[in-house]
Amino acid sequence: MRDIMGMMKQAKEMQAKMAAMQEEISALEAEGQAGGGLVTVKLSGKGALTALTIDPSLFKEDDIEVIEDLIIAAHNEAKAKVEAIMAEKTQALTAGLPIPPGFKLPF
Repeated sequence: MRDIMGMMKQAKEMQAKMAAMQEEISALEAEGQAGGGLVTVKLSGKGALTALTIDPSLFKEDDIEVIEDLIIAAHNEAKAKVEAIMAEKTQALTAGLPIPPGFKLPF
């Protein structure tokens, strides 16, 4: 019975740590660039696009597709950075807990 109480205590501690981590992650901001810095995007920790900068030299009629592709590439880079930070923080938080491989947190 003592083990169950210990597990319950660990679960409550984990829940509090997860809430704090989620709050910290939502405050994160990551920046991604494409085209050698011609397009830059910023994402929030929740993956929302918060800023977009396009170098004026890209604005030519024939370059619309290139600009669109660069925006997508920059967005994906910033999102990958946010996901890597989240994975790192989650791994540090759950270190030592018997969580099965491949189990994703937060729930």
